[in-house]
Amino acid sequence: MPSDFHEVRFPLDVALRGSGGPVRRTEIVTLASGQEHRNSRWADSRRRYDAGLGIRTLDALHAVLSFFEERRGRLYGFRYRDRVDYRSGPPSQAPAPIDQAIGTGDGATRVFALAKTYGGGPQAYRRTIAKPVAGSVRVAVNGVELAAGAVSCDPATGRLTFAPGAVPPPGAAITAGFEFDVPVRFDTDELSIDLAAFTAGEVPRIPLIEIVL
Repeated sequence: MPSDFHEVRFPLDVALRGSGGPVRRTEIVTLASGQEHRNSRWADSRRRYDAGLGIRTLDALHAVLSFFEERRGRLYGFRYRDRVDYRSGPPSQAPAPIDQAIGTGDGATRVFALAKTYGGGPQAYRRTIAKPVAGSVRVAVNGVELAAGAVSCDPATGRLTFAPGAVPPPGAAITAGFEFDVPVRFDTDELSIDLAAFTAGEVPRIPLIEIVL
C-alpha cells in the first residue's frame, strides 16, 4: 500500500452519523449577452465530510482523537464509510454480481478496475472504486457469478485479477457487486475541542476530504 495511506477505517459508529457528500468545481463565465459558459474544472467529483456531527459521547471523542493522532493529522490517508453511498447498488440492497458493468473481455486481459456508474446514457458518470471492502466483492461474466478462485480482488487498489484459466472471452460482459470505502484524509492539522460547549450539545468540527490514489 502507499506509504502515506493506512488501510484502516475511521470509527464506524461516528462515520454513520456524520455529514457530507460529493463536491464539484464548475467555472461559470457570464457573457455580455447574459448567457453563461460553464466549464468543469475537475474531471471527477471529490467528497468532503464533517465527522464532528457524528460525535455524541466523550468516549467517541476520545476514539477520534486517538485516530487523529495516529494518522498524524493530514499526513496519512485512511478509509471512511459514506453511509449514503457505500454499495454498488442502493444502500438497502446487498451487493449482487450484476450491479455494475466493469468491462468487456478480450480473451487476454486479466486485470480490471472496479467502478461504479451513476446515471445512464451518454452523460453517465463512471467513478473508479479504489477501496472495496475485503470479502464483499462478487463478480460475474455474462451474468454468471464466478466461483471462488476464478477471480480475486485487491482491497487496497480495487483491481480484479482473473485466474489464468478464467480469463473472460472476447465480448464477455464483466460485472461486479461490492461494498466500498472512500479514501480520505483529515483536512486539518488541529482538533480544537471545547469540552464545555461539547457537553452542552455542540460538537467539534472534524473535516475530511477525499484523496486520489
